[in-house]
Amino acid sequence: MTTPWARLFGYKKSKHSDNHSTIKLLSEVPIFEELNRRELAAIERILHHREYQRGEIIFRQGERGAGMYIVLRGKVAVVSEPDQQELSEMRDGDFFGEVALLDETPRTATVIAKTDCSVFGFFQPDLFDLIARDSRLGVKIVLRVARIASQRLRQANERVIALTAELDAMKRTTPDEAN
Repeated sequence: MTTPWARLFGYKKSKHSDNHSTIKLLSEVPIFEELNRRELAAIERILHHREYQRGEIIFRQGERGAGMYIVLRGKVAVVSEPDQQELSEMRDGDFFGEVALLDETPRTATVIAKTDCSVFGFFQPDLFDLIARDSRLGVKIVLRVARIASQRLRQANERVIALTAELDAMKRTTPDEAN
């Protein structure tokens, strides 16, 4: 059954024409890479599929997070508001928004379709239903999401430290030394 908010946003339960390719794609997504074929099939059954046209917004910075997305085909840009600075580009097999599986905090960036694209949505209510039905599988996914989120946080911290050091070095440089 499709959740009411999934219907509101135009998502449909995945009925991908080639189940084998969907399972293969899922097996390559780090959140799902440790799952067996049966577990991947269970995930495939609860995915929501949606097509986006070039320039269409998938979600906006500041909106409440509801779940994660996997790019099936196409390219999306992760953009910082309000200056529209592109933070990253996601392509086939990439995923984004995974922290929303754990909480509903506001999105930290806007995601826009750079090309016509096809995405799978994996939403928090579906994860919670999965945990109720198969707690072992649900916990495996939650642990992977937590590990990936912590890895990305560590990388962001390292980048902040490097940028802070670079900024401090620039502040110490006098105009004569810069020439």
